[in-house]
Amino acid sequence: MIPFEMVEPRSLKEAVSLLDPEEPTIRAVAGGTALMLMMKAGVFQPTRLICLHGIEPEHSRITVAGNALRIGAMATLRDVERDANVAARLPVLKRAMRTLSNVRVRNVARVGGALAHGDPHMDLPPVLAALGARVSIAGPNGNRELPVEALYSGYYETVLDKNELITAVTVPALDGRKAAYMKVTSRTADDWPALGVAVSFAHRDGAIRDPIVVVSAATEKVTRMTSAEKALHGATPDDAALARAGEAAAAEAQILADAHGSAAYKRELLRVYVRRAVRQALAEGAQ
Repeated sequence: MIPFEMVEPRSLKEAVSLLDPEEPTIRAVAGGTALMLMMKAGVFQPTRLICLHGIEPEHSRITVAGNALRIGAMATLRDVERDANVAARLPVLKRAMRTLSNVRVRNVARVGGALAHGDPHMDLPPVLAALGARVSIAGPNGNRELPVEALYSGYYETVLDKNELITAVTVPALDGRKAAYMKVTSRTADDWPALGVAVSFAHRDGAIRDPIVVVSAATEKVTRMTSAEKALHGATPDDAALARAGEAAAAEAQILADAHGSAAYKRELLRVYVRRAVRQALAEGAQ
């Protein structure tokens, strides 16, 4: 790796001020699990890294805010996995964390980095999108907030300005909604997924209401499957209804081929795993 400057701001405000929207070789770093791999591979060569470990400790905390859960961007993935409030309020998130990479990575990787990196193979963004989570963003012109699903604009691309940082993610209470996340890996269980499918929905009077279906890994970014949602809304979750939803998702999704599978293979996975994710959400909600 080529030499670079490392600076350690003591506050979020200072960290934001050190970013330069005109200089792409300046980057903030939290856990660094993805960034360091890119640097070692020569994909990214920084002139300056802004280490966020010294900013205010509040950005590492997981707290209950009203009826929602607020997860600081500097919380590690392991913090989320082990947090009692996450386990009690969002068990689907706790379950998802157990299959996200490996313990060594989860001990270091931070929530903000996992969201800001923009890699469509990340597990956390589709789960949070299906749960209706919102990200808080700080920049030199103030703060803003947007849904997790709106954070992504393309392959490895987000809507973050070069001088903005994610500060937290707020996840609303499930309020009886059922949720599940399923992924398919082509090698080990903690490998990058060939497909990720996250769902959440209400289940009232035997019918699915207000479903959210999110696909990742097989697509260039985290993507809502609106046609599958329409197929599910108001339907009794029997085999026929779930098959229609799977077919709708497979027809709508813009699938990308990569080292984890061909487009045809991933499309078939999507067709199957939309059905499985809904069934899993129903089964886990009944426990």
